[in-house]
Amino acid sequence: MKLEKILDKLGSLEKNSFIKIIDNIISKNPKNGKEIEKILSSTDKGLKSVDSQNITNIFNLISAEFEEYIICEFQEANSQLDILIDIIIRDGNCIMKQDWFSRLYENEIKNLKNKIKTLNSELENEKSELSENRKRDFRIYKACLTTAYTNDVGNNREAKITSDELSIILTLSKQLGLSQEDVKLINYSILPIRKDDIQDVINNLKNIGVVFFSKKENTIYVADEMVRILRKVRKKEVADKFFRRTLKLLREPIINQIAKEHNIDKKLSNSHKIEEIIKEGISFSDLLTYEIHKDGITLTEKKKSLNELCEKGLNISSLKGSTLEEKISSLIDYFENIEKDEKVGISIDGFSKMLSELNDSLPKLNRELKIQFELQEEFVLNAELLLDYNIKPRDILDLIPKHDLIKFIKENGIKQRGEDILNILEHYKDVENLYLENYVNVGYRNLNLLKENGISIKESELGLKFEELTETIFKALGFNVDNNLKMQLNTQKDMMDILLNLGNNEIIIVECKTIKEKGYNKFSTVSRQLKSYQNVALKNNFRIVKILLIAPEFSDDFVSDCGMDTEMNISLLTASTLSKINESFKTSKYQEFPHVLFRDIVINEERIVKALSK
Repeated sequence: MKLEKILDKLGSLEKNSFIKIIDNIISKNPKNGKEIEKILSSTDKGLKSVDSQNITNIFNLISAEFEEYIICEFQEANSQLDILIDIIIRDGNCIMKQDWFSRLYENEIKNLKNKIKTLNSELENEKSELSENRKRDFRIYKACLTTAYTNDVGNNREAKITSDELSIILTLSKQLGLSQEDVKLINYSILPIRKDDIQDVINNLKNIGVVFFSKKENTIYVADEMVRILRKVRKKEVADKFFRRTLKLLREPIINQIAKEHNIDKKLSNSHKIEEIIKEGISFSDLLTYEIHKDGITLTEKKKSLNELCEKGLNISSLKGSTLEEKISSLIDYFENIEKDEKVGISIDGFSKMLSELNDSLPKLNRELKIQFELQEEFVLNAELLLDYNIKPRDILDLIPKHDLIKFIKENGIKQRGEDILNILEHYKDVENLYLENYVNVGYRNLNLLKENGISIKESELGLKFEELTETIFKALGFNVDNNLKMQLNTQKDMMDILLNLGNNEIIIVECKTIKEKGYNKFSTVSRQLKSYQNVALKNNFRIVKILLIAPEFSDDFVSDCGMDTEMNISLLTASTLSKINESFKTSKYQEFPHVLFRDIVINEERIVKALSK
């Protein structure tokens, strides 16, 4: 769930710890201090009075500093923060009831103790399947960690690992090629492992700002933005679902090779081996740099192999960068951008229809998703619920075995030639709604993001498409979009985009502008254009109730110039604000949007949404 949505759900007391931490970071002059000050200058009551959207904006501006703060908290080696973070960053664990979290925590401690026993046994057993080189790596790391932990005892101090010692230990684990799971098992074979009271665990996580806890709902919330930061703290470069997507493209011998290297049971099925590889916490970069290749392969061959994996398997046309490291970094960025994007690749309606038909064809899927994503709800094949957990259509399809995908495709009349998953996504795309969900991306003329979200369009068509979508939204708001009257008033020189007929010779003129650069800033040009439209309408005895200018965003200078214009009753409306107004209108009591709410220079989204909800 997005941070803004969580903040809107909670009371001030439940947000207090998080706000205090952000306030503390702001007081230390962060890198983006000027941008933050700009947001805070609109209020004289401090951060607590800032709305959820702007708190989210501020958090994004201090994300690097927040990550450093969490790393400092992590320096306490026996804090168990690694165990807790590993639970809350798993796909599906961003919303949890307290009892569910308690169960996951208990299971984690129990599994950890069992794995430690197994590892110790493997290290002592001469006939174990661990290679001698692997045993040596484990013993070196364990010996160094033991020294770091116990050397204080000889100096009559409490046994602990200092932050300096920890940084050296982490460097050693990286050089030895140990996975996160390897490190965790060895750490807790030396450090005392304990099971704390669950309420103390939640309070500690809440006090350091990584979770929110609603007492009223007895529910823990972890924002999507926070999950990405915590993954970086744990050196996990991509979400498990993207790791799984990549592993599923590899041939079985390669999966077996990786499994053998990390002491994963060779008797497991291929899909179970993939899940165990993910749980190991292996570095995604290391996997693509070393582990998927045969010994002796050249760097050129590695790059070629990675390009083929991305182009043929992941449907990514080209990776940026010339070196292997740059290409891998480009792939990680690609996955991060997909995760950040609120769009789902197909329309929400299409997603709902897909889930309904999956449930009909594959009745066991609901239970399998509950187990895979550790979801508490009984029925989870619900689009809105899954999107709150940041689980998207492709993430669901990635979990379905090949034979079940083929069964589903045949039963639902989906195209069979080509890639199964891409054919399913195409079948449920619902282009009209998909365009509306990408309204802001069309306004920004963001062809790359549109393509990633399943939309193919020429750049030359984006301006007209933005106008068409704006017209569709105003129709949905109950306005009379009068194209006949518009054609009567338009001349060869003056051609307004959209005309809203309010009756009694009253109209609203709507002008649409797409932009590629940051901030729409051409007020002098657009004002001459709008004044011409105004003159045409006035000559024909129409009263102009409002002129609305719609663009993805406006520069400060543009807003200032607009505010000083005395000849037009003009308001500025961003594409994202219009989109959110449309969503709020769907659940409001109104049949037609009350246009009197369009009274600001820059239309205030929060004020209108609140008015519609009354």
